[in-house]
Amino acid sequence: MSLAQTRSHIVPTLLLALPVVVSQLGHIAVGVCDSMMVGKIGKVPLAAVSLGISVSTVFMILGMGLTFAITPLVAAADGRRDIPALGHLLNGGVWLSTLAGLALAGLGFGVAPLLHYLNQPAEVVALAAPWVRVIFVSFLPLMVFQGFKQYAEGLGLTFQSMVLSLIANLVNALLCYVLIFGNFGAPKLGMMGAAWATLVARILMAVFMGAYVLRAKRLAPYRAATHWLHPDGTTMRHLLSLGAPIGVQMMFEMGAFSFSAIMIGWLGATSLAAHQIAINIASVTYMAASGIGAAVTIRVGNFRGLGDAPGARQAGFAAYLITFLFMSAMALLLIAGRGLIPHFYNNDPQVLAQASTLLLIGALFQISDGLQVVGLGALRGLQDVKIPSIVALLAYWAVALPFGYWLGFHQGLGATGIWVGLLTGLSLVAGLLLWRFRQHSASLVVPAALPVASH
Repeated sequence: MSLAQTRSHIVPTLLLALPVVVSQLGHIAVGVCDSMMVGKIGKVPLAAVSLGISVSTVFMILGMGLTFAITPLVAAADGRRDIPALGHLLNGGVWLSTLAGLALAGLGFGVAPLLHYLNQPAEVVALAAPWVRVIFVSFLPLMVFQGFKQYAEGLGLTFQSMVLSLIANLVNALLCYVLIFGNFGAPKLGMMGAAWATLVARILMAVFMGAYVLRAKRLAPYRAATHWLHPDGTTMRHLLSLGAPIGVQMMFEMGAFSFSAIMIGWLGATSLAAHQIAINIASVTYMAASGIGAAVTIRVGNFRGLGDAPGARQAGFAAYLITFLFMSAMALLLIAGRGLIPHFYNNDPQVLAQASTLLLIGALFQISDGLQVVGLGALRGLQDVKIPSIVALLAYWAVALPFGYWLGFHQGLGATGIWVGLLTGLSLVAGLLLWRFRQHSASLVVPAALPVASH
């Protein structure tokens, strides 16, 4: 790809990605806010939040993965200006998201009692169980929000979800401050205050995102092409066939991180609190790369819908370049700030020392983490989702976790060894997905070029 072609894709990708990045950061900002404020009341509550996030996020990611199927299909239909298809996708996407949210909300009441079987410190489990139940209830409005959000983003409408995420996070931060510490005459709920704040913020996100999609004049033709009281079963099945592999792939990845946290919990509350700080910080930069991945899904999907295979390939590689440069800068930032940033979370010297060490490893896997999520986004734009799921399963569960366990418990490296295992898995996935995108996108370009070559 020439320099001119690269430049022609970089600016549109960045303009599309920026609101998505802010919106994606909104999801992680909830956890950052919860962890920072809960960390001020002690390392045991912070460890409990870490356990609760580790368990609940696996299910949240599975649900969100279902909604990620909406975006490339909407982008492709928009590329070919297929209004009936856009109407079906609006109906099917919102119905599927809502039903998945209901299932997740109910699931929390069965998951919370099972925390006792994870061999975590008893005082940590006692605090985490009620927190998990409330967070699972918040998955219902979150999934409704996701259904409307992914639809709008497929049309390139990313600004609205960005604004809503910013507002919701301000609400969450204010409610955390009030409910965790009992400020302004409110009851002092401790870490449960963070859970209730998250629920309220996510309800607001769902209400306002839904109101935008259902009332915006520019979306009126798509709304007119659907019938809300009749779920579009055909479209829902199509979304599920594409979204289920995405959700499973994301669950394999997040499940690896979550099981790593459980293994670290076997080392005690100090190590688990340090892990929560480090993974919380590293996840901020990851969500920025995830936003670029969402943007490249839209752009690659649009080019695919237009039948422009070279454009889809160029858009993918431009996103790879942007992510490599950004995550390299973030790696240097984490290395420079690894001794300072953890102090915003906790004051325990042992926790801070371990968190600083883990951040050094986190800095190293910034590049791999960013490249693998952009690779996933580019492949989703090509509607290639099954092979990446297999790659994730093998890399994380057959390589990263066993290797991390061996280093952590048999070689005596503790949490550091477990994080090295994660670094290994992420690097393997990043390399394999880059190879997959090169091969798949090239196979689409070559047939298009054959008629030209025959002259």
